Amino acid sequence: MYRFLIVIEKAGDNYSAYSPDLSGCIATGATREDAEKNMSEAVKMHVEGLLEDNLPVPESTSFAEYIAVN
Repeated sequence: MYRFLIVIEKAGDNYSAYSPDLSGCIATGATREDAEKNMSEAVKMHVEGLLEDNLPVPESTSFAEYIAVN
């Protein structure tokens, strides 16, 4: 099993998503949920493509935190 951080951002009238650990792997969706679902499918296809081409699957090294400021 592989796990990757994804970032989902509001982009005008829709949402876009990407993974900092998977260069070029992106997705969009009309809603946040659509973008997340589409990104999950994109990551799966991206990893499958790397494995089929006998290329290494990058290690997930990204992380995210929220901070609070006053």
